[in-house]
Amino acid sequence: MRELNVGKNDAGQRLDRFVAKSLPLLPSALLQKYIRLKRIKCNGQRAQRDQRLQEGDVLQLYINDEFFDAPREDNLFLTLFKPTLDIVYEDENIMLLNKRPGQVVHADETEKVNTLINHIQAYLYQKREWNPRWENAFTPALCNRIDRNTGGLVIAAKNAETLRIINEKIRDREIEKRYLCITVGRPKPPAGTIECFLLKDEAKNQVRVFHKPIPGGKTAVTHYTTLESRGELSLVEVALETGRTHQIRASFADLGCPLLGDGKYGRGDVNRRYGETRQTLYSYKLTFDFPTDAGPLNYLRGRSFTVEDVPFREKYFAK
Repeated sequence: MRELNVGKNDAGQRLDRFVAKSLPLLPSALLQKYIRLKRIKCNGQRAQRDQRLQEGDVLQLYINDEFFDAPREDNLFLTLFKPTLDIVYEDENIMLLNKRPGQVVHADETEKVNTLINHIQAYLYQKREWNPRWENAFTPALCNRIDRNTGGLVIAAKNAETLRIINEKIRDREIEKRYLCITVGRPKPPAGTIECFLLKDEAKNQVRVFHKPIPGGKTAVTHYTTLESRGELSLVEVALETGRTHQIRASFADLGCPLLGDGKYGRGDVNRRYGETRQTLYSYKLTFDFPTDAGPLNYLRGRSFTVEDVPFREKYFAK
């Protein structure tokens, strides 16, 4: 239990507004719930959310200690009263999430609260599977990332051993990811491999494609298969042999078939004609190959997970 003392300058405020300002990490809906459950009292008596406070009043708050902390980037998940996740699979070690286009996975300069990792941590906190105040508590973490405007499967680790193993398997290419995308134009040949070198411009967050080795350039190998074409658009499945920044987007643009909706490497006139403002790219399938030992995660060997609801596929290539 913690107490808040009402001073002269706080007198006359509504109880719920005073508590909200004192505990910025406490979600408004949870604050109202705690008042109803008598977990917030005034002078030892039941409190009303709209009662006016007087100088000298003492509030007793029977709520978790972490809500009294000052807001920081690592505890903003507490402000999410109803975390929103599209969970494809979950067990005691991992979660597979279907991240929708437009959401960032980690905080950036434009978004601090509504991130995928914050929703994951809020979900596990509210399930009482994890609490940042537990001694030596591991913080749930993402094993892979997806750009804001790209959708698809993301792996989250619930414990340190899982994070270590999955990161190792990703590094050793023992986890296969497949993507769906829509290209403007029909790739030629319809199936094949794009091999090139990518050089990133950090200032522009953009890569350039080269067809011979250059200083600072990184090898990029992209395998693709055209699944269907309708008019000027093609639905293409992609598998990456290397994982470079913007590899799919830049490689197909260089092939002459940029991704529909891609504002950085695509065709603005076509994007506007179709009303697409995000690249049509989705990490839709994930397979745990695990040709080598995966320790406590061996039960995942050979398992494959697929997102069936890929928005742009339904929009342009519905059966």
